[in-house]
Parts: sequence; C-alpha cells; structure tokens
Amino acid sequence: MVKRNLNDLLYFVTVAREGSFTRAASLLGVTQSALSQAIRGLETRLDIRLLTRTTRSVSPTAAGERLLNAIGHRFDEIESELEELTELRNKPAGTVRITCGDFALHSILLPKLMPLVRDYPDINLEFDVNFGLRDIVADRFDAGVRLGNTINKDMIAIPIGPVMRLAVVGSPEYFAANSVPRKPQDLMKHRCINQRMQSSGGLYVWDFEHNGRQVNVRVDGQLIFNTTQPQIEAALAGLGLVLLPEDELMPYMDSGELIRVLEDWCAPFGGYHLYYPSRRQSSPAFSLVVDALRLTKHR
Repeated sequence: MVKRNLNDLLYFVTVAREGSFTRAASLLGVTQSALSQAIRGLETRLDIRLLTRTTRSVSPTAAGERLLNAIGHRFDEIESELEELTELRNKPAGTVRITCGDFALHSILLPKLMPLVRDYPDINLEFDVNFGLRDIVADRFDAGVRLGNTINKDMIAIPIGPVMRLAVVGSPEYFAANSVPRKPQDLMKHRCINQRMQSSGGLYVWDFEHNGRQVNVRVDGQLIFNTTQPQIEAALAGLGLVLLPEDELMPYMDSGELIRVLEDWCAPFGGYHLYYPSRRQSSPAFSLVVDALRLTKHR
C-alpha cells in the first residue's frame, strides 16, 4: 500500500474549507508558498486536480469535493479524540468556540462563563458575534446561541435564559406627531425601522399573537439595519417604531425614553438556547461550559 503524506491531506482539507490559501496558511502556521507546493505535490501524485484557483477564490473541483467529504470529518474526529485526552490531565483544557449575538453575549454568556475562565486557566473561549444563523458544523463551532424557535431539530438545545417577549416602541417625540397603533395592522401607516436578516437576506416580518390569533405584518420605513443597537438609536431619535426583545429595550422604557405599544399582541416565546450537534463528543472543557450555562435556567 502506498503511504500518503497526511500533512498534505490536512493542508488540502483546510484550504478547501477556508476557500483561501492565505487563511489556510495562517491557521496551519505555514507559509503560503509551502502550502501551495504541498497541494501541487498532492495533485501530481494523485494525477488529478483537486482545487480550482482564481485570483479571488479557491474552490474544490468535483474530485476535490469528493475527497473533502470522504476525509474531512476524519480530521475532525482525530482532533476531537485528542481533546478527549485532556480528561487524563488534572484540569480540563482546550478551546471552545461559540457563535452568538451581541446581547446574548453580554447578558448571559459573559456573566456565567467568566468565573469558568478564572477557575480553569487552561480553557480558552472564543466568541463569534454574528447575527446570521451560522452553520456551526460547517463553520467548525462547538456551539451556538439562538432563540429556541430558530434551532434545527437535529441539534441538542439547552435553555440558558428566561422566556422572552418582543416589544414595539417609539419615542415620545414620535408619538407626539403620530397616532398610537391599536392593532398590528395599524403599523402599515407608521414609519418602522426594519432589520435585514443575514441568513436569508430578506427583511424581518413583524409577527404578533393575541388570544391564539397570529398576525404577520410587513412594515415599511426609511431605515434598515442588520444589528439591534442602531435600531434602538434610531427609535430614540424619533425616526420610527422598532420591534426588539423587551430585555434590550427595558432600560429605555423604564426611563421613559421609549414608549411601548401593542403589548397585548406580544406573546412570550422560548428564550436563548445553547445548541450543538447531537453527535458531538463533548470534551471536558465543553461539558463545563454547558454546565455553567445550564445553571442560568434554575437561578
């Protein structure tokens, strides 16, 4: 049997996944020239092209895609098994990567996980603040944080925060010049601040529920954002109405800077959940992260 250079295969998998020799070289800790030479050598030995290279991107050929699907997960399994060896150490170690939104990071993750960082100096935490629905398997995250009703059924989902409600708010200045909406359909006559969804590219449809009746409204307005803080700032400036989780708006509602409307139409729903693949073998470090976050449900 002809022996293959596993480093060359690992290099190929990394380049194919990253779509870039530059990023792959940085992750692997090698030079771009050495990486490119290794890939060319692998293609020469196999007598088949594995990657299509352009000036802007790198993508696998049909043969490269087949090889990536066949061996990529093997390297993931090896990495996972090596992480499992930390059980033999006195203290858990390793890096846990989590993708989440900014509010969940500051309100839940950091308060609950900072004690873990202090108690376990060999555990590293990496947070990716992203408002899109990241594919944590493809993007190689250990876990993600989303609202419970947006998580795929093939994932393990653990509640890490309380039940939530949305709130529609506007500034006193806005309502001084505009009528107060009494039902969701009235929003069609108002200036509303829209949110562009990173996952689908479409605008968020405002949804409401009252006594079992559900109503969806496609609102209109001059402003569109893809994160929450600019929406709040625009509402404070009197530029329109905004729909966001009430926890994010509560300080402004308490101070009177923003006024809540349509409260009866904002039903409670599942709050933030930590989710991860059901087939994932938990490392000691990851198990500690899960345990630390799970406690928030009971406090």
